[in-house]
Amino acid sequence: MSPDVKKNWKLSILLILSIFAVLVLSLNMGVMKISPMEVFQTFTGNGTSQNSMVLYHFRLPRMMIALLIGAGMAVSGAILQSVTQNELADPGIIGINAGAGFSVVLYIYFFQSSVMEASSLSIFILPIASLAGSSIAAALIYAISWKNGISPIRLILVGIGINSAFSALIMIFQYMMDPKDFTRATVWLSGNISGTDWSYVLTLLPWILILIPLAIIKARTLNSLHLGDDVAAGLGTHVERERRVLLFIAVALAGASVSVGGGIAFLGLVVPHLARKLAGARHGAMLPVSALLGALLLLVADTIGRNILAPSEIPVGLVVSVVGGIYFIYLLMKS
Repeated sequence: MSPDVKKNWKLSILLILSIFAVLVLSLNMGVMKISPMEVFQTFTGNGTSQNSMVLYHFRLPRMMIALLIGAGMAVSGAILQSVTQNELADPGIIGINAGAGFSVVLYIYFFQSSVMEASSLSIFILPIASLAGSSIAAALIYAISWKNGISPIRLILVGIGINSAFSALIMIFQYMMDPKDFTRATVWLSGNISGTDWSYVLTLLPWILILIPLAIIKARTLNSLHLGDDVAAGLGTHVERERRVLLFIAVALAGASVSVGGGIAFLGLVVPHLARKLAGARHGAMLPVSALLGALLLLVADTIGRNILAPSEIPVGLVVSVVGGIYFIYLLMKS
């Protein structure tokens, strides 16, 4: 086993242990404090009914959602940065999240009387609606950016424009909602995973379990695309075909994540940069590390949001945006 492979295995194990540690800590924290011993007793079937309800029905599904969304958004951002050859690419910045959010708001406006009163069937429809919106946004960005190939700068600028357009459309439909739905939609769009249950986990889980391994299988293709179109074509890569496949994976991951967690921005920007510094630029190692690091960071952000102003909560998307916005400014100043 080469030193780099050994290093990445150690890094992955360290991240998994860190996730487990934060999970244990987060289970204890909240408006209702539950000691580590009480958590252990509950999981072994000896806890109180109240502790069982809090842990199994409220905290655990929310934590699982944070892990899944964090992994999905991080891998989506890593793919977009490699495919576009632009370190500032992110599903939230270039409009993919906004397209997904717009389609979800449309669905809520026309088919649901309240954001929080979703039927069990609509929970499974939302990722499909979100995928449709994110796909439309990605297609528009790709088509408008195309001019004898894709220019990274042009793609980012077009993406920012598409993001603004969809954000404006979202606001228009929000203004037509009743005040109660408007407030709930605003909280959801800011990136909020409170109120989720196991049905949301089951909805998102297949997308993450299928698409992230598929992205890792495409690691060699991503390595060649990251070197530029000419070099990738010289290495035998069908550039446009592979780019479309990878864009679909990135868009589907972002769309499914947005359908459950709302518009969590900057996670797909920050995490791939950190993963490259830790694991190197080769995607075979960088993508799994991105998934683990994204899961860890969003779980930490949700734990902070739940507890820093308890009993009130800060949407997890706002916590991520504070950190991600600062890092985004740093990247702009650096480049």
